[in-house]
Amino acid sequence: MRIMAVFAHPDDEIGCIGTLARHAARGDEVMLVWTTLGELASQFGDAPHEEVTRVRREHGAWVAQKIGAQHHFFDMGDSRMTGSRAEALLLARLYARFRPNAILTWSDDHPHPDHRMTAKIAFDALTLARIPKIINEAGGVAMPPAPDLSGDAAPESGEDLRRLDAWREPVRFYQYYAPASPYPEVFVNVTDTLDVGAEVMAYYQAFYGWQWTPEQYRAARTDLGRVAGVGAAERFTLRASHLRARDYLD
Repeated sequence: MRIMAVFAHPDDEIGCIGTLARHAARGDEVMLVWTTLGELASQFGDAPHEEVTRVRREHGAWVAQKIGAQHHFFDMGDSRMTGSRAEALLLARLYARFRPNAILTWSDDHPHPDHRMTAKIAFDALTLARIPKIINEAGGVAMPPAPDLSGDAAPESGEDLRRLDAWREPVRFYQYYAPASPYPEVFVNVTDTLDVGAEVMAYYQAFYGWQWTPEQYRAARTDLGRVAGVGAAERFTLRASHLRARDYLD
């Protein structure tokens, strides 16, 4: 299984870090993606963009290594995202390369516009990634058809290897829980990865100087675990009209 977590700013992933770590530990491929560098964080002061990029790449690499994931940064502009087709197309191309079976992202109604726009383009990119002429656009114009290489000694498929293959498999779309969401809730047992989650939270706490503590992080996950009947849990919604059928009632 391949899971891609798409968020706006480094630290947004804290709400699902236990789930991602659990999947990675199982042997699933996990990729963390951030649409911006979160460059407006006051901790950066007047640092040049190059320095912000360096620090954020260090953050991303540290978190990804901690949970056993890949990672990727876009630079769509902190608090400047618009939810445009161009933004969604960048993400669609990454879908076509990584070929995810599940996406995890923000809810649709979060107050921060970058969070809402990230959720929007994450959903829009599912459709764009399915269409070869779209994901292979160049300069806003569809690329010409791949040349016929059948008489060439190179690739047997006859395809231009520079082109992306569309990703048309079903993709489950998970979002952070929002009380107003019409979609069904999903709880994931993160009892075994609670320590990893607390480490990631503490890592960001040291950078931002949050008053929110690792102990409060643990308590919040434990509270959700009580609701779900496990030691600790993370809570999402699945963008579907109903959950898949099961063999028996729990």
